[in-house]
Amino acid sequence: MMTRSATMRSCVYLVESDTGVHRLLAIPLAIAAIAASACLTGCGETAQLSIAAGTGPDPQLPPPTRSLIPTVNIAPAVGWPAGVTPRALSGAQVNAFATNLNHPRWLYVLPNGDVLVAETNAPKRPDDATGLRGWFMRRVMKRAGARPASADQITLLRDADGDGVAEFRYLFVGDLHSPFGMVLVGGWLYVADTDALLRFPYAGGATQTAPPGEKIVDLPAGEINHHWTKNVIASPDAHRLYVTVGSNSNVGENGLAAEDGRAAIWEIDPATGSHRIYAHGLRNPNGLAWEPTTGALWTVVNERDELGSDLVPDYLTSVRDGGFYGWPYCYFGSHVDGRVKPQDPALVATALVPDYALGPHTASLGLAFAPAGASLPSLHDGMFVGQHGSWNRRPLSGYRVIFIPFSNGRPAGEPIDILSGFINDKGEAYGRPVGVALDRRGALLVADDVGNVIWRVSAAAARQPTASHSEHIPE
Repeated sequence: MMTRSATMRSCVYLVESDTGVHRLLAIPLAIAAIAASACLTGCGETAQLSIAAGTGPDPQLPPPTRSLIPTVNIAPAVGWPAGVTPRALSGAQVNAFATNLNHPRWLYVLPNGDVLVAETNAPKRPDDATGLRGWFMRRVMKRAGARPASADQITLLRDADGDGVAEFRYLFVGDLHSPFGMVLVGGWLYVADTDALLRFPYAGGATQTAPPGEKIVDLPAGEINHHWTKNVIASPDAHRLYVTVGSNSNVGENGLAAEDGRAAIWEIDPATGSHRIYAHGLRNPNGLAWEPTTGALWTVVNERDELGSDLVPDYLTSVRDGGFYGWPYCYFGSHVDGRVKPQDPALVATALVPDYALGPHTASLGLAFAPAGASLPSLHDGMFVGQHGSWNRRPLSGYRVIFIPFSNGRPAGEPIDILSGFINDKGEAYGRPVGVALDRRGALLVADDVGNVIWRVSAAAARQPTASHSEHIPE
C-alpha cells in the first residue's frame, strides 16, 4: 500500500515491463511535475523512418515503440513576424486574405463568394485527461497554441472588390458552442456545434443571422469530449447530411461505453433529425469531400498516438457505407493495437485498409477537392489537405498544406507541398494550417489558427520580391 507523507504526495503509475508483468510505480508529484515540465521541451524516442516512408497507399509500419513517458516534441506557437508569410509552391503566390482573427479553424465559401470562418476552440472538458496526465496535456496544448478560450462565433468575410483581400467582416452568428463544420442547403446554413447540429436561416448576401438556431439533432459531447470538433457536409442531392464525430480518447482508455456513437461518421436526415452510423472505427475524422468521378465520400482521419514517432500514419480514405476502419482495436487494416483489451478478432477481421497514408502524427484536418479550372492550373483533380502538425513525433511532421493528385477517382501520386514555412529555424510555429477551401475564383483559402490568419494561394502574377519564409521541416 502506498502512503502519503505530510510533505510530499505521490502519484501511482501502472507500468508494463518488458516481460509483460505490470507493477505499480510511485513517483512524488513534485518530481513528476518537474519531469513532465522538462518533457515540454522535448523528450522520447526519434523516428527511424522518413515522413515519406509513412505516406502513400502502402506505408511502412514498423513495430510499435512504447515508453512510460510518450514522445513529446512541440513547436511552440509564436505567431507571424511582420512581413513574413508562408511559402507557396512554384508558380503560385500567397497573401493574407484576412488577419487578426480569433483562432480561425474552419472555412466555408458561400455561393456569392463570402467566406464564413468558424472562430473556435475546445469547450470546457473537466473530465478529459484528469490528474497529472491532464496537467501535462494542458501544458502541451498551451505551448502549441491550442488553449485560448473559444470565441464561439462564425465571422463572415467579404472581398467586395475581388483583389483577394477581405475588406469587410461581420459577426454572422455568435453564442455558439465550439462550432466547426458549416454547410448551406437551400435557405438553411447548418452548423456543427460540439454538442448539436443546428441550422440558421440564410438569404443570399446576408451578413448576419441570429442564435440560438434550430436544433436538428444532439451530437456526442459530455464532460470528456476528447475530440470535440464536428464537421458537416451535404450529399450531392442535398437530401442527407454527414457529420464527423471523433473518439472520446486516444485508444479507448476511457472505456468503450464512453465511445457510444463516436469514432464515426453519422448520416442524418435534416428534415427529421433521424440518423444512423454511416461508417465507424475512424478515430478522429475531420475533413469531408465528395470525389465527383465515383461519387464517393472521402475523409481525412487522425490516427492514434503514443506508439512511437513512426506510428500510426494519419490517412485519407474513401468511406464505405457500413465500413469499419479499425479504431480502437487495430490500425491500417488488421495491425492489432496491443493496448486495447479485450480485443475483438471478428471485428478486426473486417477492418478496411485506408486508401492513402498521410504520414505519422501530421494531424491532417482540412480537406477540399480541386476541380478543373481552379486558379492553380497545374493542380486539378485531387485533394488539398491541411496538416495541423505533430506533437508526438521527433522530428516534427505536418505543418503544411499538401495536394494529393487523383486519377480515375483514386490517389495517383506523391504529395505536393502547396504551402509550407510554418516552422522557423528555431523549431517554433509561426502558424498551423487547419481548414482549407476553394474560393469562388478557384484560389485556395487556408485557416491558420495559431497565426490568426486566412491565407490565400493563387496563381502567381508578374514576379515581384516578397518577404517569405522558406524553411522545410527536416526529416
